[in-house]
Amino acid sequence: QLQLVESGGDLVQPGGSLTLSCVASGFTLDYYAFGWFRQAPGTEREGFSCINIKDGSTYYADRVKGRFTISRDKAKNTVYLHMNNLAPEDTGNYHCVADSITSVRGMCVERASGTYAYDYWGQGTQVTVSS
Repeated sequence: QLQLVESGGDLVQPGGSLTLSCVASGFTLDYYAFGWFRQAPGTEREGFSCINIKDGSTYYADRVKGRFTISRDKAKNTVYLHMNNLAPEDTGNYHCVADSITSVRGMCVERASGTYAYDYWGQGTQVTVSS
């Protein structure tokens, strides 16, 4: 069965850190790019960090560059998002997404800006940054 299961979301104070995990099952990860997308009330979906599983290439939105790191553990079929220096503006529902695309920019930017339906879209894990 093909699925993505996210975990790790929590309530954290500004300046804190969180690590999100996305465990994939039912398909070969090397054929996909993975990304972390945020949904916040009243906003469009945002692809802020994407990774090509096979070659490790990454894309980061300016908002998170230098603070967030996306990585993958092929043996564990898991993609991680390490988040540092969290701010209230980072609050949102974070979804793990997988798509059969080689361009990480295409996944995080071009396809996110439209109505494209990604191959797999996880249920999400809530990240709330508040004092």
